[in-house]
Amino acid sequence: MSAHDLEEVRRHMDRLAADGIDVVRVTYPDLIGTDRARDVLLDELPRACEHGLAFCRAVYHTSPQGDVVPVSGGLDAGLPDICVRPDLDTLVPLPWEPGVAACLGEVVDPATGAPAPESPRDLLRAVLARCAEHGLRPVVGPELEYFLCDPDPSGGWRRYAPGPGVVYTAGLRADPDNHLLRTLRHVRDLKVRAISGNHEFDGGQIEINLAHSDAVSAADRSFRFKAAIKELARKEGRLATFMAKPFNDAGGSGFHLHLSCDDEQGRNTFDDPSGPYGLSATARHAVAGVLAHAPALAALLNPTVNSYKRFGPDTLAPWLIDWGLDNRSAMVRIPPERGSGARLELRLGDASANPYLAIAATTAAALLGVLAGEEPPAPLEGYGYDTARSAVLPQTLSAALDALEADTALTDLLGKGFTTSFLSYKRDEVERFHRHVTDWEFTEYAYHL
Repeated sequence: MSAHDLEEVRRHMDRLAADGIDVVRVTYPDLIGTDRARDVLLDELPRACEHGLAFCRAVYHTSPQGDVVPVSGGLDAGLPDICVRPDLDTLVPLPWEPGVAACLGEVVDPATGAPAPESPRDLLRAVLARCAEHGLRPVVGPELEYFLCDPDPSGGWRRYAPGPGVVYTAGLRADPDNHLLRTLRHVRDLKVRAISGNHEFDGGQIEINLAHSDAVSAADRSFRFKAAIKELARKEGRLATFMAKPFNDAGGSGFHLHLSCDDEQGRNTFDDPSGPYGLSATARHAVAGVLAHAPALAALLNPTVNSYKRFGPDTLAPWLIDWGLDNRSAMVRIPPERGSGARLELRLGDASANPYLAIAATTAAALLGVLAGEEPPAPLEGYGYDTARSAVLPQTLSAALDALEADTALTDLLGKGFTTSFLSYKRDEVERFHRHVTDWEFTEYAYHL
């Protein structure tokens, strides 16, 4: 670390100390978008910045149940380290944790100094670098939904305030404990640029929208937002889950992405008043690319076994590969704004998706569409979900993983090292699910067979 860098760290330390902060939490996303972290005492921050924090690389290959999946570069390599250095430009005090500030971490392979192949943040940067080669700067607006749950006296969890008919409402009718107001204020202070929030379709389900920004910032803010929501729920003795479909008698939670691209002068390249539908050729080609690569995108935007239980007719979750003008039954919706607001909304993703991978994959598919220069089919008119008009998305995680592996144009752009690791990790998840005896099976078979 140079003397200049050390002086910059000291300036950060002085500001933190003046604010009563004595711990810095360094976080980074794993392969599924969960936050991994270490708390660093403020006096040790220079050492952490100079030498980095050592983590086992297999954290990327560790399942939610704590099993280390045999992915290349992990167990077979003797469980080597990755090195995580604090990104002090992302420092922000945690509003609900006195004396603690958090920052993101930069992840590198200590043997090579290059980014770790599985690092989601670096994968997104690599895709954006390819976009920049063609004069495109993606702008992304994330929308995320989650379910809030209370402890159930009989064990497990039940939906918080599960009253019906609360979609697009705010206030005590559906939020008797004012969870949403507290949460909005905390995430505002976390500087993730939350705009607004409301109750969603199902009782206990909440949506909070984040501002549009460049793609890395959008992913960073989505990642920190999801971690914050889960942490704030724990502070209340509750569980917040971004699981795609946690309850049989309720809908699922989405992760909608609004995408446009600016040129090098900051002009929205998707707008063209003289073009069909008021969209430029770039926008139409981007839509065509997203449609063409949709089966593979499903693996990254719907990344769990549970994700595919959210799909289906009349769910307002995409079921078919189609697009429409201000049509929420389509997989790709074109909102009515034009000019600087011209954009596409990809409604495919569910809330369990890793924000970095979801945004990287979507921008990669859009770029491939722009490079191919093809036009999309005619937009959907009326209510969708007609299989005679449009192809069906993969209906299982296994099918989506096969589609991802087969889509060599997309995997070449995402990188073979990442794709191989992701496929190995997720296929292990599918295999473990198929071996597991579920409550449904016991209820269905045990008494009669």
